[in-house]
Amino acid sequence: MAVSGTAAGAESAAQAAEANWAALLGAAIAVAGSCIGAGVAVAYTGAAALAALSERPELFGRAIVIVGLAEGIAIYGLVVGIILIGRA
Repeated sequence: MAVSGTAAGAESAAQAAEANWAALLGAAIAVAGSCIGAGVAVAYTGAAALAALSERPELFGRAIVIVGLAEGIAIYGLVVGIILIGRA
């Protein structure tokens, strides 16, 4: 009786592990994709902000906001990844 209960527990743990890989892969893709996208966005907006600041230094506040919005993309991906890992 104890042997069949142990086998059933091991089988259910194996099924749970098979189901978790998809959630973990989705979390990895969400975080990686959002970080790559944020890096590209910050590269373009940062370069444009520096070019604008060299001509008009009073635009510093607006430039920082635009670059900060681009960095927010990575935070959204991290939140999605944490939610997916929590459900795995």
